[in-house]
Amino acid sequence: MRTPLLVVTGVDPVAMDATMLSLSWDLPTAVAVRHVIDPHSQVLTRTVSDATGVLEREQVQLEHACVSCALREDILPTLERLARDGRWSSIVSGLPIGTEAGQLAHVLGTDSRLARHLRLAAVLAAVGTRDVARDLLSDDLLRERDLHTNPGDDRGVGEVACAQVEAADVVVLDGEGGATEEEQSLVRALARPDAPVVAGATTLDVATLLQSRHDQARTHAWCSPELETVVPGLEDDHVWRLDLCSARPFHPDRLLDQIERLGSGPFRSRGSFWLPTRPGSLLEWSGAGGQLSIGAYTLWGRRTPVTRLVVTGLRDRSEQVPARLAAAFEDILLTPTEALLDRRTWDVAEDGLEPWLGDIRDVA
Repeated sequence: MRTPLLVVTGVDPVAMDATMLSLSWDLPTAVAVRHVIDPHSQVLTRTVSDATGVLEREQVQLEHACVSCALREDILPTLERLARDGRWSSIVSGLPIGTEAGQLAHVLGTDSRLARHLRLAAVLAAVGTRDVARDLLSDDLLRERDLHTNPGDDRGVGEVACAQVEAADVVVLDGEGGATEEEQSLVRALARPDAPVVAGATTLDVATLLQSRHDQARTHAWCSPELETVVPGLEDDHVWRLDLCSARPFHPDRLLDQIERLGSGPFRSRGSFWLPTRPGSLLEWSGAGGQLSIGAYTLWGRRTPVTRLVVTGLRDRSEQVPARLAAAFEDILLTPTEALLDRRTWDVAEDGLEPWLGDIRDVA
C-alpha cells in the first residue's frame, strides 16, 4: 500500500511552519519531515517528527547547496525510507525555502521504485499574509532575505513565489490579520483555476487532501511556458490580465535594447517566445516584480512557433501598465514587413542573446 504524501512549499518560513503544524495536528498518525538548506555552509538539515515529538535531526553536507542535490542526496531517500517503515499513515514534507515541487513530482511520477511506496496526494503553497503583494510582485531577491539556496542563487522572491502558487493543488494564505481582498484576488488569478485558495491551514479538508492525487500533467499544462491550457479572463475589480499573442517573433536587437519595457514592473509575466535567429527554439519567459529570466526551454518541433506572454498585476498599483506593456510587446515584435524578409537575413553567427540563450550554433 502506498503512503500518501503532502508537500508544502513557500518563501515564508513562518507560513510554511504554520501549515505543516496544522496538517500534522489534523493527522495524528502522520510523520512530518522538514528540510532546510543553509546556503553559507552548504548543509542540509533534516528534522523528522510525529505526534510523539522529534524523532531525528540530522545534518547532511551537500556536494552543492542546490535543490537537485538536496532531492537526490536526502529528500527522496528520506521520503522513501519513511514510507517503507510502515509506522505512519501519511507523510507531510516541507521542502527547502524557495523550492518548487515540480522536480519532486516528476521523479515520483516516473520512478517506478518510488511509486511503489509513495503517492503524491497534493502540493500546497503556503503564502504568508504579512505582505502578499511584496512577496509576489516586488523585485526583492531571495538572497536579500537570506532565503537563497547557494551563493550563486540570484532568483527573485516574486518569480519563485508565483511559480509555487501556480503549481499548487491548494494555496494556503496564513498569517495574522489575513490577506486583503485585493491580495486574495491576485493569488486566485495566479493559481491554477481549479486550485482552492484557503485562509489558514486550519480550514483545510485534510481527509479529502489525502484521498486526492496530484496530477502533474494538469499542473504542467497550466505552468509550462507553452501555456497548453486555456487562461481564463478576469472579471475582478482588483486584478488585470493581458494575454499578449502573436505569430511573429521578437526582433533580437529590439528585445535586447527594450526588454525592460516588457519585463520591468509590479506584475507577473510568463510564457514563450521565439526569435528569427533561432527559429527552432521555444524560448521561455518568466518574471515577476521586475526580475526576469529568459532561457531555452525546448524545440518547437512540428508545432507552429508563437510568441505569447500572459501578464497579471494589481489594478490600483499600475493603472497605466497594461497599455504600456501592450505597446512594448508590439514594438519588440518583428514588423509585418520584417517578417516577410528572406530567412537568410537572420542567418547570423551571433544575435547578442548568447549569455541567456546559449550559442546559436548549439541550437541550430
